[in-house]
This record gives sequence, structure tokens and C-alpha cells, in this order.
Amino acid sequence: MAVPRTSEVARQNARSVNERVLEAAAVGAVGAALGAGAGTIVGLSGPAAAVAATNGAISGFRQIYEWTSRKGRVAFVLDSTWALVTTAASLVPQLVGMLTPGEYDESLSKRSNRHVYRRGFVVRRNFAVTVGNVVSGAGDTSNESRRRLVSDHEDVHVWQSRIMGPFFPIVYLGWMAIMAPVAVAGWLRRRIAGDRSSSLWVAIDRRAYWQHPLEQQAYLRASRASQARSG
Repeated sequence: MAVPRTSEVARQNARSVNERVLEAAAVGAVGAALGAGAGTIVGLSGPAAAVAATNGAISGFRQIYEWTSRKGRVAFVLDSTWALVTTAASLVPQLVGMLTPGEYDESLSKRSNRHVYRRGFVVRRNFAVTVGNVVSGAGDTSNESRRRLVSDHEDVHVWQSRIMGPFFPIVYLGWMAIMAPVAVAGWLRRRIAGDRSSSLWVAIDRRAYWQHPLEQQAYLRASRASQARSG
């Protein structure tokens, strides 16, 4: 007698959940060990282990790490050690995405070494934001241009934060903190001279965001990827 299709689907779903739970437990445990080791260096083994375990459990359940490639294994180790500061920060948009209609996009997350939310934690309207290994505000990812924004631009920020580790937020936010008053001073000089071609916000945005070296690197990567597809 043939097994009803609904029963087969139910078994497959149960098997998938079991696999996710096992991966979450394993990745969380290994992450905790790596985090504790890294945290010992600065006397924060407990908090470091907790952050790495939390990231490991969530990421394991969602199966984001590409274990079959060295890139995926390196991503996990960095997230659990050198990049623990940004991994800890990523738990904030992770929580926002879980507690609000964040619309998690598994198609852009599973085995891609990152978490992607279509909505969730958003700093600026129509702009995606990346914190650690979490991309939020990706928008309508059924649109190919938004999918490419994640894979070609935001993914660069994910790896910038992994490679730069604790220096990433210092460099990223530091540039903005320095360039914002520089932009204001320049705008005031032009204003006094009679130039009213741009608003104060545009002047700050140009200096602090669009001319940011880390943003320019991401936009350059996206531009090259676009050229490669069209060429």
C-alpha cells in the first residue's frame, strides 16, 4: 500500500527539523569552546562563550555555514573568535528580526555564511544594513536587483567585519564621526560664499557615507560583479 503523500512530507519535515536541531547543538557547542578560548585572552571567556554559542545555535539551526568549503569553515571560526565584537552586535538585528515581521530569507541565507532579513532592523529607508553576519532591510528579494545587492554589496560588509574584527566598528563609525563635522564645515563655507546647490544632509551623506572607503570597496565589488555578468 502506497504511503500517502502528506505522510511522506511530514516525515521529511521532521527529518529536516531534527537535522537542524543537531546542527544547532553541535555548532553552538563548538562555537562556545572557540569563544571561550578567544575570550580568555581579554579576561571575558564567559561572555565570549555565550555570544559564540548563541550565534552558533542560531546559525546552526538555520544552516547558514557552508561546511563543505574552506570559506564557510573560516567564516564560522572568525565569527566565534576574532570577530566576536561584531558577532555580539549582530544579535541585536537578529533579535529585532525574530520579534518583528523581519521576513527571514532562507534562499539568501542557507549555506551562504550569512543571515538575511527582508525587513527587520533598518537604519535608513530603502537601504540594507549589515551588522556582523546579519543583513537586514534587504527589501523585496524576489527582485533580482535586491538579491544582487545582498550578494554583491552587503556580503562584502559581512566579510569586512570578519576580517577586521574589533577594528571594523572603530573604522566604520570613526570615519563617519570625523567626516560629518568636516562636511558641515565645508557646507558652511560654501553657504557663506553663496553656494546653495546642496543641502546640509546631502553634504554630510556624501562625505560620511558615499565617500567612506569601506562603502566604496563594497560598491566597487558590486560594479565589477555587474560588469562580469553583462560582459
